[in-house]
Amino acid sequence: QVQLVESGGGLVQAGGSLRLSCAAAGVIFSINDMGWYRQAPGKQRELVAGITRYGTTNYADSVKGRFTISRDNAKNTVYLQMSSLKPEDTAVYYCNAMVIKRFGSFANEYWGQGTQVTVSS
Repeated sequence: QVQLVESGGGLVQAGGSLRLSCAAAGVIFSINDMGWYRQAPGKQRELVAGITRYGTTNYADSVKGRFTISRDNAKNTVYLQMSSLKPEDTAVYYCNAMVIKRFGSFANEYWGQGTQVTVSS
């Protein structure tokens, strides 16, 4: 019933910026951790950035200083601001959320549909 809808991907030249958004929709009581993952052709999916419900963040070493993850709990939305993009950032980006559907229940994991980010050299 819960769906994560992503937007903001596209084609950008090296050094440019993009902002990804992911909004959770459905029956939601609260959301714990949220994050962004990416998967390039021939590679495994990797964690790019994560953020707790309280705003604590963590980043992959490859994106530290260039990417910023944030969230708006009132909108059940997580963002990824990407700057100084490099060709090696090219991948399909997926959002992830641990969703609590009702008070007192455990969190279920949900994934977005993925959005393509392509960085040209």
